[in-house]
Amino acid sequence: MTHVEDELTSQPECWTRAATEAARYADALPAAGERVALVGCGTSYFMAQAVAALREGAGQGETDAFAASEFPHGRSYDRVLALTRSGTTTEVLDLLGKLKGSTRTTALTADPATPVMAAADEVVVLDFADERSVVQTRFATTALTLLRAHLGLHTDAVVTDARTALSTPLPEGLVECTQFTFLGRGWTVGLANEAGLKMREASLAWTEAYPAMEYRHGPISITTHGTATWMLGEAPEGLAEQVRETGGLWVPGALDPLAELVRVQRLAVAVAAARGLDPDRPRHLTRSVILARP
Repeated sequence: MTHVEDELTSQPECWTRAATEAARYADALPAAGERVALVGCGTSYFMAQAVAALREGAGQGETDAFAASEFPHGRSYDRVLALTRSGTTTEVLDLLGKLKGSTRTTALTADPATPVMAAADEVVVLDFADERSVVQTRFATTALTLLRAHLGLHTDAVVTDARTALSTPLPEGLVECTQFTFLGRGWTVGLANEAGLKMREASLAWTEAYPAMEYRHGPISITTHGTATWMLGEAPEGLAEQVRETGGLWVPGALDPLAELVRVQRLAVAVAAARGLDPDRPRHLTRSVILARP
């Protein structure tokens, strides 16, 4: 078993622990009414997109999500929450340094022995969800679970769905597909973006991700026999039928969207295996992007 396989199968236990510990970190996490920006890089950025939509949808306050390198310094926020598994990513550390003393910052990380511990005003450490793999799985989803619980949006049913996602066979013919499109709505757009990234990282697959209603505005043109369109969450009316009419494989989101992401993680590993790739050694990637200083 690869590291990524071992880690993705541990997610139900990680989620349960994160939900239990959410109250412990309440003071370090955004309070209702605060104007908040969430930042991250790669997977963490896509988790930030999901949390931002969840928080605004819950009426907790204006919430934006940015890639750490694209943070708009002309805007005012009550708090910036940085998601960083490694605690060493250059763009995140640079941003936290620039915000020091002017904007309250919190970092959510996996490693308590990294520079982010001093860079942020407050830190939440989920070391039990840390990973050996380059490809993120359980840390990202555990961080999202913690924040869902903080917002009062987590239930035990999510963990039950995760166990189902791990035990149920993938749809027949899915691994053999040559192209994968992931769709989301609201907070699951971020999950769709992450699903596409996971497939590219682990299996070098051709993937795309879109808001579900945007899929009809051009992207559906690539859908045909041998392609798959996977919905994370509830699909717009009539979309499944339109995809099936193209000859493409439609994969409905029957589980909680976060559990659906676990199914995608399994697919990424399965496609990698079918193509003779090692998902623990993704091409051109390292566990953290640390840029050389001039």
